[in-house]
Amino acid sequence: MKTLRLILGDQLNSKHSWFQGEQGNYVYCLLEMKQETDYVKHHIQKVIGFFAAMREFSKEIESKGCEVVYYNLDSKSNTQNLSSNLKQLIETHGIEKFEYQEPDEYRLDHQLSTFCKALSIETEIHSTEHFYTKRQDLATFFKDKKQWLMEKFYRDMRKKHDVLMVANQPEGGKWNFDKSNRNKWKEKESIPDFKAFNNEVSDIVSLLKSENIETIGHFKSKYFEYPINRTQALEQLKYFCEHLLVHFGDYQDAMHTEQVYLFHSRLSFAMNCKIISPKAIVTTVLNYWRKHGEDINISQVEGFIRQIIGWREYMRGMYWALMPDYKSLNYLENTNKLPNFFWTGNTKMNCLKNAINNSLDNGYAHHIQRLMITGNYALLTQINPDEVDAWYLGIYVDAVEWVQLPNTRGMSQFADGGKIATKPYVSSGSYINKMSNYCDDCHYNKKEKIGDKACPFNSLYWNFLDDKREKLGDIFRMKMMYSLLNKMKAEDLYELKKRAKNIIVNPDSF
Repeated sequence: MKTLRLILGDQLNSKHSWFQGEQGNYVYCLLEMKQETDYVKHHIQKVIGFFAAMREFSKEIESKGCEVVYYNLDSKSNTQNLSSNLKQLIETHGIEKFEYQEPDEYRLDHQLSTFCKALSIETEIHSTEHFYTKRQDLATFFKDKKQWLMEKFYRDMRKKHDVLMVANQPEGGKWNFDKSNRNKWKEKESIPDFKAFNNEVSDIVSLLKSENIETIGHFKSKYFEYPINRTQALEQLKYFCEHLLVHFGDYQDAMHTEQVYLFHSRLSFAMNCKIISPKAIVTTVLNYWRKHGEDINISQVEGFIRQIIGWREYMRGMYWALMPDYKSLNYLENTNKLPNFFWTGNTKMNCLKNAINNSLDNGYAHHIQRLMITGNYALLTQINPDEVDAWYLGIYVDAVEWVQLPNTRGMSQFADGGKIATKPYVSSGSYINKMSNYCDDCHYNKKEKIGDKACPFNSLYWNFLDDKREKLGDIFRMKMMYSLLNKMKAEDLYELKKRAKNIIVNPDSF
């Protein structure tokens, strides 16, 4: 039976069972489409990266004997729409059966489900064989529970997969070393140069230009430097273990004007394209640590593994448990527009200037830059979460909706009213100063709350708490902050709110 198998751009798993047997009657298709380049405005490096990785993958499975149909963006046969391209391929190749792997984005899952219902041939859906969990495992785990706390899920994952466990107890005596993962990098420990891959992509750059694909961000080199195939991903993983793991946990939350990556792995793009699996990464890191444990504290390892088997799997589970309604939640009823400086980096606020320019230049920012700089500012200025989602989904090379949406709308913007985060992640300038050197050379003074030189985060923070008192005042973890707010003199609060409103109305002046 001649079978067409679809491979989406984030399903580049060469270890999938599809590619392990005889390939006589299978035709594989990979499709570069404007449907995908245009549904949100993406960073140019994100589009380049996906296309480059897809092309590498096509060559790899062809070398294994697979028959591959690959549509470049400008292919004459390319209709630029997934459904019509598939219909055309089924007719052209005399296909008798259609198979695809579960999409990890609701939009594509719905499109393919609708497409298959109209087909007169047999269809079959397969697992991507990538994650530790299945789509609905998290919902099943938390069934009938009032709160779906990540920590409970994480501990269960550790036990179930025997990760950092001794018998039934956590190795090192604690489940979580988060308190050891909050250090400010003070330039004491040297950071090795990041590993860059010279993936020549000038043909893709020219293609995007000739096809008038609108993008954001910058691409100043002819080389895409993130891993785009399994060999490169394994090299990057090896480099992380040998050079970065030793201080990863210590400084995973730190930020610095002179450092884009610090001790982070730069594996998220390859992992989210499924070039390398989370199991392969966790196993490799654990094996390396077992051999070099005398040099690497368990807090470094646990902090890294928590992000993968805890947070990453948790976010995917929440996405599938809460979609499609989740995408429209706006619990705090925020309606403001995203400032222009999110697209240019032109602001006098040093923390935002650095985090945004890093994002525009590299398609990258680590989780604290996303949560406590850009996300914190967007929440304090009460930006419409639709606009925040679109920016986050577009700006990062590793951004795919299943991980971006719950992180942004839930964790960052509290638009879900607490389904993911137990409180809004907001702060004044003091936290930013605690975790970075951004405040050192800033136009604004981190200690001042009012006046032309006062850090905007200080007045925005108290204004936000006051504005959202009705929505947030009863949250247990917010009680202390509201107690402080309630003790504030009315005239002081008035001045703070006056400055905050000026910032919110004129964000691009600051």
